[in-house]
Amino acid sequence: MLLLVVGADRVDAGKTTFSVGLLERTGARGYKPRAGNDFWFDHDDCQRALADGRLYGKDAARLAAAENRGRDPEALNPVHRLWRPTPSDGAGLLGRHDREFVVDRIGRGEDALYVRNATAETPAAVSEALPLEDATPVETVEEFNTLAEERYVPAFADLATEIETTDVAVVESYSDIAQPLQSLDPAAVTAVAAVEPGRVRIYPGDRYCRACEIASSSPKDGALEKRVPDVLEYLDPLDRVSLPPLGSDARADPSTIADAYSEAYDALLAAARQGSRPPDRSAGASR
Repeated sequence: MLLLVVGADRVDAGKTTFSVGLLERTGARGYKPRAGNDFWFDHDDCQRALADGRLYGKDAARLAAAENRGRDPEALNPVHRLWRPTPSDGAGLLGRHDREFVVDRIGRGEDALYVRNATAETPAAVSEALPLEDATPVETVEEFNTLAEERYVPAFADLATEIETTDVAVVESYSDIAQPLQSLDPAAVTAVAAVEPGRVRIYPGDRYCRACEIASSSPKDGALEKRVPDVLEYLDPLDRVSLPPLGSDARADPSTIADAYSEAYDALLAAARQGSRPPDRSAGASR
């Protein structure tokens, strides 16, 4: 059973809090295929990881803690990007006008590869903490795209294989991107929760993935990707469930989240059970 959690709001939709409670409820393995944080706006989180010579974000850390399997955040998250605000009005290497990417981590173990944006200044704290002397530098979008085919795509493919062979998996997307893992077999997606402040909408996995095929693409971080609001235009939800606001103490406790969002999890798991049933062929056989 694969439960996909996506954000219907671009800014802090509540995906990770929802996913944390869902892991507590189901005992599933958690995954965050792609993630990122900003050296300026998420400085405390960056410093916490860099102090150990690592690069990961608080979302993957929260998921790893909630699943309680002793896995490092990197095990859930094969690609993490470190951003920083753009110091000028330029668009930066990947076409963003408000920020530029500094470093990517590709991989989930000690053999992880680091990719460095050679057109951006790397903060001293980052270059001192990470083994960037061996990092692959990129200066153009063409170089980045070539490297993506060689290293990023295989990393995502390996993760997709692991997810598809996991009994119960919770996969959290990033930002408002509809499909966080292109190499994942759409048939493996059992049910989808589209989270936004105050509510969640529940969709069957097969219909959601078909809607992703026909929805228009939008530019995101140098690539064209499907956004959740564009996909949901083609769908009616199976259910809509209100989500109560939670304070910081409640959000830090997976069991409290699981209790507060129990109605939403009931609806999502009901959709998953329905989606995992084999088709009823009795009517066709009797004709």
